[in-house]
Amino acid sequence: MPIKVYKPTSPGRRDMSGQTFEEVTRSYPERGLTQGLRKRGGRNFRGKVTIRHRGGGHKRRYRLIDFKRDKFDVPARVATIEYDPNRSARIALLFYADGEKRYIIAPLGLRVDDKVMSGPNAEIRPGNALPLNSIPLGTQIHNIELQEGKGGQLVRSAGTSAQLLAKDHPLYVTVRLPSGEERYVPKNCLATIGQVGNVEHGNVKLGKAGRKRHLGIRPTVRGSAMNPNDHPHGGGEGRSPIGMAGPKTPWGQPAQGRRTRRNKRTDKYIFRRRSKKRR
Repeated sequence: MPIKVYKPTSPGRRDMSGQTFEEVTRSYPERGLTQGLRKRGGRNFRGKVTIRHRGGGHKRRYRLIDFKRDKFDVPARVATIEYDPNRSARIALLFYADGEKRYIIAPLGLRVDDKVMSGPNAEIRPGNALPLNSIPLGTQIHNIELQEGKGGQLVRSAGTSAQLLAKDHPLYVTVRLPSGEERYVPKNCLATIGQVGNVEHGNVKLGKAGRKRHLGIRPTVRGSAMNPNDHPHGGGEGRSPIGMAGPKTPWGQPAQGRRTRRNKRTDKYIFRRRSKKRR
């Protein structure tokens, strides 16, 4: 999908770019597959801010996405490709042969009137969902389950894909994730064939602060602009250096690549950690 660049009619427009939406075939969602979405402003059920810099933004309705793909051996026709304000990927509306309608994440190359199906007997083509054990090695996949029947949890954002590497374990297959991490996934878990669409999403330049606010993202203030009681970088006369032993988070923890993973329960499933970023 191409990126369109705007004429510099104002300072905000000068470096702004957007999407052409040429693959979107309908501008309104299927009413029966939407529900209201209440804004939480980054707060948990107690009202405490657990994610900073969230709040405001345009009003949205949530599209109910079929991440489970549990309607086996029932063919479906792609009726529309639609925009979803709740995710970076596009979504596809499926009309099943038995009359049911469901949304799925639209993979790259999926078009209106294409036929898709899920189950062990489905063909290896974009949009079809199969158990990992039935997918050939080297295939690009997305929407990967971590627990059988729970629904896809991995590789769902625009332009991403994972790769099936090996099936040498009796219970698991090895998958390489977009981060470079290689991990074991139960072989009976479902995954969808293909790469997630809208691959140019990461090349869009918002151009102005207001467009960021429309997305529900509030401003981020530099720690060095704060007072000492608000941030470890704060205080001092003029523009002071950070000092200490490197940058810190507002809570005093190292903020320069320190590993924060503490889920030892799933360490056994990670075959190789993600590659370290080169500086």
